[in-house]
Amino acid sequence: MASLLAPRTLKRGLQIFALISAVGVAVLLVVTGAWATTLDAFSRVRPGWLVVALLLASSDWIGGGIRIWLLTRHVHRRTPFWGMVVAGGMTAWGACITPAQAGGGPTMVLTMKRYGVPIPEAMTSALMSFFTTVIFFAIAGPLAVVFGAGRSLAAHGIPLINVSLYAVFKTSAATFGVIGAVMILALGFPRTTAGLFHSVIGWLERHRGERMAKRVEGLRAGVDRMHTCTLAYLRTPSGLLQMLLGVVTSGLAHANRLVAGYVAMRALGLHADFVDVLILQTTISFLLYFAPTPGGAGAAEALSAALMSVYVPNALLPAYTIIWRFTVSYATVLFGTFLFYRMLHGRLDEAAGEDAALETA
Repeated sequence: MASLLAPRTLKRGLQIFALISAVGVAVLLVVTGAWATTLDAFSRVRPGWLVVALLLASSDWIGGGIRIWLLTRHVHRRTPFWGMVVAGGMTAWGACITPAQAGGGPTMVLTMKRYGVPIPEAMTSALMSFFTTVIFFAIAGPLAVVFGAGRSLAAHGIPLINVSLYAVFKTSAATFGVIGAVMILALGFPRTTAGLFHSVIGWLERHRGERMAKRVEGLRAGVDRMHTCTLAYLRTPSGLLQMLLGVVTSGLAHANRLVAGYVAMRALGLHADFVDVLILQTTISFLLYFAPTPGGAGAAEALSAALMSVYVPNALLPAYTIIWRFTVSYATVLFGTFLFYRMLHGRLDEAAGEDAALETA
């Protein structure tokens, strides 16, 4: 976790994210040939919808913070609300600048520690946040299929391959359903899960030398505390209620990813069925969870253009993509980077090193 969040690593992630994102938009401009049209679209964009996009971008911070605060205060009563708002935004920031969103959880834990939440409680909250996100999508996706949402997408396919958009959505929803079932199963056997963690710690003790051996007892105590915190969620009515609230507020935490496409279209004066666009945005969110680049850079631009070309004319795809990506990630990356610089007192260089990231967290 430390090396993943070392300043040099995060700086490189920022650079890669910015470079691939810029290349992705440039390629889209070249493919569509919409240079002049894009400039014209921005000159005629509806400012009211841009304000909505900016407010929606804050869901990483406000929505994510509300969820983290609700989950964490169950095991740490003195959890500060505004500190968790920062943790919510920094979680999204860390996910955006690391491959496959791997930095989100560690960034969340270290930011929570900075605001006074002990590491075991913070790690438990991060785990529960991940569980509630997966459960939210695992429930929302299949329910949408059951109630027939998005069936009109069956008439539209992805360019170059003979697969309907509705089939892609059902497949991605089923994948999250399976992952959600595995998560629920893991929650149902917390003692077994804790045993697996202890097995990993034992292996580290045997194979990683004296330095690791000195830290093992602390790790064991942390795992035991996480086990106790997990049981506090699973075996009390108030804990189950907190988890239910975590699932519900996952909709707030991911509002920008789910609604940004519709807002970007309205900003450009385009109209489409809200539910159909919501289904497509959910599908894009599903697929980007597995993107290997920081924040899905490159993959996000290509995937969004492929799926949203059903509703967005080619001439407006670059402008749409820029507004969409600003709402989903650019705003959070910009503000999160500013906060990270503040956390390191302006030092984001090799000299600050790994220790600075940990000490200031």
